[in-house]
Amino acid sequence: MVERRTFLSAIGLAVTGAAATSQTLPSSSETLVIEPGRLREVGHVSGRQQSYNVEMLEVTGGRFWRPYGPELERALREPAPQGGAGGADTPSGMNPALYEYRPPLDLSQPRLRSRAKALGPAYVRVSGTWANTTYLPAMGEAAPSSPPQGYGSVLTHDQWRGVIEFAKAADAEIVTSFATGAGTRDAQGVWTTDQAQRFVDVTRQLGGRITAAEWMNEPTLAAMGGAPQGYDAADYGRDYKIFHDWARRTVPEMKLLGPGSVGETTGDWGVAYGSAPILHTEDLLKAMQPADVDAFSYHHYGASSQRCAAMGKQTAAEDALSEEWLRRTDQTLAFYKGLRDRYQPGKPLWLTETADAACGGNPWGNTFRDSFRYLDQLGRLARQGVEVAMHNTLVASDYRLLDDKNLSPKPNYWAALLWQRLMGSTVFDAGIPIAEGRHVYAHDLRGQSGGVALLIINNSRARGTLLRLPGRMERYTLSASSLDAKEVLLNGKPLALVAGGALPEIAPTAADGGEITCEPASINFLAMAGARRAPGG
Repeated sequence: MVERRTFLSAIGLAVTGAAATSQTLPSSSETLVIEPGRLREVGHVSGRQQSYNVEMLEVTGGRFWRPYGPELERALREPAPQGGAGGADTPSGMNPALYEYRPPLDLSQPRLRSRAKALGPAYVRVSGTWANTTYLPAMGEAAPSSPPQGYGSVLTHDQWRGVIEFAKAADAEIVTSFATGAGTRDAQGVWTTDQAQRFVDVTRQLGGRITAAEWMNEPTLAAMGGAPQGYDAADYGRDYKIFHDWARRTVPEMKLLGPGSVGETTGDWGVAYGSAPILHTEDLLKAMQPADVDAFSYHHYGASSQRCAAMGKQTAAEDALSEEWLRRTDQTLAFYKGLRDRYQPGKPLWLTETADAACGGNPWGNTFRDSFRYLDQLGRLARQGVEVAMHNTLVASDYRLLDDKNLSPKPNYWAALLWQRLMGSTVFDAGIPIAEGRHVYAHDLRGQSGGVALLIINNSRARGTLLRLPGRMERYTLSASSLDAKEVLLNGKPLALVAGGALPEIAPTAADGGEITCEPASINFLAMAGARRAPGG
């Protein structure tokens, strides 16, 4: 039996440090030796490993997380409702004051498309809690002015066409989930395929394609996502089998992802998810047998954000570099990987939603602190066989990669851009166990046969890390004036948009082999072309 612990998420992480200089710094007592030509291959990830979410609510418009500020502070002082509906467009059991209206996202914006394309190829997942209760009219049917009974929002054909055109422009493939709320069910509460079939038909008629889909977003929180009162694991199993059989007949080319759970871990840091009842993933997997998935999906948040402080303990910004915080990624993976091995053995692992904190992220998600978590998480997951990791979100709330007002890159966007340009899909064992001051991840160098890319994160605040490497290499060191800075430096120079809003040149510095120093609290990428080629090759 897998140990069950429930949690929500909240955190920000730290990454800072200047590019390597001649300054003498305290160093570790050992020199880490890496021989790129002898690295052992341990697996592969998708060429679209690093991906992102655009919430369905961003597409339709609606009430999303209220920004931090005086209005939110007042809302947090008010007692939250205990159970029951949070409102027509508010998840059940949640305090409506935590949300405010945001208009539909214009996915046709050239700057948005170009900045997303720079992160491609990728998957764009259009889902989230609100997707469970989103109504799509049939082709030829006008969109209703208000959602039909049993739904919380309406997705127009023009809005979904915008998603399809955005995905094509951004070199992204669409991942989604289907409506599963009360409006999709018959008089006995059994899920029907009508809306799902319509969604597939409309997508095809608009020239799009759904590459992969979960049936329900976060079934462990089914009640919060609009499922009928008293909905349990047996109901889920019955409904998933209906979905599975329909999908295999109707859209055989679409990968089935599932269950898409959130809220469980092997760690001791779990917190209750407010008043929402939890359905346990193991019970869901038992109930859906013998139906299967093409990839086992799950969500990870290491804590709840400050918005949801009433739901449980927080992780403070000053803990952003701690081993305890960073290994939470491993603890959530261990829980769901164990269930995958028992009930869906051999299926690939996909993390379809993650960020610094649930409930819209923490304020420090906008700063350089969170780049530490962001990149360390990608490295950990790849080394343990997670093929895809989808960040939440591209451009909404505090965990976004791009500012939602002017689309300027946040620190995590620059981190994502470097990962995408350097870290390929073949994963190596760097031969260095994770410990404070030495988080080392090795991949093939993207786009260069025989090359190796290393990511070295020194999360010690006091000691530099020494590495001994052969040959010449290119170095990319991210830093900032402080952990709370929103401006990022690359090799000591600010990363900023250039004339016309274009991305700047991402230029490395050359480094000779020998001893390389990674400053305290720093992130370093090393690119070594030809490092794995045989002599004379």
